[in-house]
Amino acid sequence: MRGMLVLAAYRAAAGRDDASGLAAAVEIIHGYSLVHDDLPCMDDDDMRRGRMTVHRAHGLIAATAAGAAMIPLAAKVAHRSARGLRLPGRSCCTIVKMLMQAAGAGGMIGGQLLDIEAEGVALTRDGLDAVHAAKTGALIAASVGIGAIAAEASGDRLQALERYGARVGLAFQIMDDVLDVTASTRELGKTAGRDAQRGKSTYPALLGIRGAQARAERLVKEACEGLEVQDVLTPELDGLASFIVSRSH
Repeated sequence: MRGMLVLAAYRAAAGRDDASGLAAAVEIIHGYSLVHDDLPCMDDDDMRRGRMTVHRAHGLIAATAAGAAMIPLAAKVAHRSARGLRLPGRSCCTIVKMLMQAAGAGGMIGGQLLDIEAEGVALTRDGLDAVHAAKTGALIAASVGIGAIAAEASGDRLQALERYGARVGLAFQIMDDVLDVTASTRELGKTAGRDAQRGKSTYPALLGIRGAQARAERLVKEACEGLEVQDVLTPELDGLASFIVSRSH
């Protein structure tokens, strides 16, 4: 989905070339995050997408090293792809910086740390938003931002796309929490009910299942309305936003 958001934002902002390399770079970071997220020192999970997690299949050393190796690979792919689109040097650097910031201490890694520290703690909604805007939302928001920058969007249109990314990123995590308590392990492709087992604060626990779903729907509606005002709401971006609140896994 993150790669699809890169391409959808790129096309919405009038990009016309092949930006699939940028989508791949984002998915490399996402892949690394899944490998490390499943490690025993993190979420300690045995299953991902219906298969054994990497550390269960290949051992801790291989999983840790593989995840780490994917970070510079993603940076290399992002820069090479941006150059291939004949973007100015500054834009190429901005794209790599955006990807690394989303993956780093101010984004995914920082959010993961906050998530671990919050186990067994009852977070407020604002506290939960802060965790997941970083852990999950930052990379989703960066996917949209990278696509927009690659198409050389600027001003109000760029800001609208960035706000869309932030809102759908948070909506995605809310629905992840909902699915963790409403879907089966088989449907999810990973162990269901892990949030409760680890004593995590979740949106369904805080707002109820219906309340959490309603909040995700509001965020998606606001995201699309912001794009509509700037005339950059495309069927692709609308469809991806709708998928986030209707998905079953």
